[in-house]
Amino acid sequence: MYSDPLLWICALVGLYMAWNIGANDVANAMGTSVGSGALTLRQAIVIAGVLEFLGATLVGAYVTDTVRKGIVDPAIFAGDPRLFAQGMTAALTGAAVWLNVATLLAWPVSTTHAIVGAVAGFGILMGGAGAVSWGTLGAVAASWVISPFTGGFIGWLLYSQVRKRITTSEQPGLAAWQWFPTLVGAMLAVLALVMMFKGLKNLKLNLLWYHSIGLAVAVGLMGYLAARMMRRPEEKVVAGREGMEPIFRYLQITTAAFVAFAHGANDVANAVGPMAAVYSVLTAGAVTQKVSVPFWILGAGGIGIVIGLGTYGYKVMATIGTRITEVTPSRGFAAEFGAAITILIGSKLGLPLSTTHTLVGSVIGVGFARGMTALNMAIIRNIIISWLVTIPAAAGVCIAVFYLLRVFS
Repeated sequence: MYSDPLLWICALVGLYMAWNIGANDVANAMGTSVGSGALTLRQAIVIAGVLEFLGATLVGAYVTDTVRKGIVDPAIFAGDPRLFAQGMTAALTGAAVWLNVATLLAWPVSTTHAIVGAVAGFGILMGGAGAVSWGTLGAVAASWVISPFTGGFIGWLLYSQVRKRITTSEQPGLAAWQWFPTLVGAMLAVLALVMMFKGLKNLKLNLLWYHSIGLAVAVGLMGYLAARMMRRPEEKVVAGREGMEPIFRYLQITTAAFVAFAHGANDVANAVGPMAAVYSVLTAGAVTQKVSVPFWILGAGGIGIVIGLGTYGYKVMATIGTRITEVTPSRGFAAEFGAAITILIGSKLGLPLSTTHTLVGSVIGVGFARGMTALNMAIIRNIIISWLVTIPAAAGVCIAVFYLLRVFS
């Protein structure tokens, strides 16, 4: 089995996919932190790299759907498992190539949408239009609207309140310190819920909703009390804006770090899921709906993500952090926190939210709070176009690669 060239082709493509996830998707989490100056590029790479790898390997998807999110009926391939393995390899390639193109153009796109589009293309090729779950694809398409608008509204609302209560006050630095404990408590409570509902979902903790809320409230309360203890005496507080932004810097970094960990725990499956599927098929000789993901595959995916972030993530970071709108730590915090709240709401309501689209929308919402002139509409237009093209582009590359694999493997 290990001498099968298809397995080695899939392994290489899987690493290439993980590299692209790091270069595009992971860069989203740290883009505002770098753009605001809260972190240097090197610091962001180190922090995100460590947390993404830990999220991927410690609480990553040890069991994954072989057909991504139920897009294609696996029964189609029951009589020819190798055909399925070739299709998953082609889908992985299609998604990875499109992500690479998007990163080259500095477009932040959804990794999940790319792999969904690639698998859909393969399904249509093999079984026609009836082989694809159009309801699932419709939900994905709906996220193009739901994610950015929801994230944008919450980001706008948060930053509007920050401006009203802190930024435009007579003493912004003092006001920031007064609000600091409350912001810390609220932030940690929301992030704790995000981790339990999304970042740690692969551990299947099966907590009841009131247990989760109770834990989140406890975490938030401890954060609030700790922040009150570390508040500086008022006579030592820098009252102007120069005293405000450093406070938001720590809040922004904390939020981005949590998002990076949750991302590693969830989206590593976009790279290792098809790899695990091919490994399972070539080992067992049969197609199953769910497969176990060996730890070494999770580890390889985590390493690939980290390398992608470190070597090529700067392009998408620049788009998120500087090209959509001017970002400061207070604006970056509002955008990151707004995205986290949106992701939490979507996870519990079952809304088809894209993390990438949500964060981009939240950044746009923060910029819109300062007026349309604060937004770079040309960049926003290009990003929207890239989102619309993601599914058909990934599907097209997948189909072309599949025909090549049929000839050479």
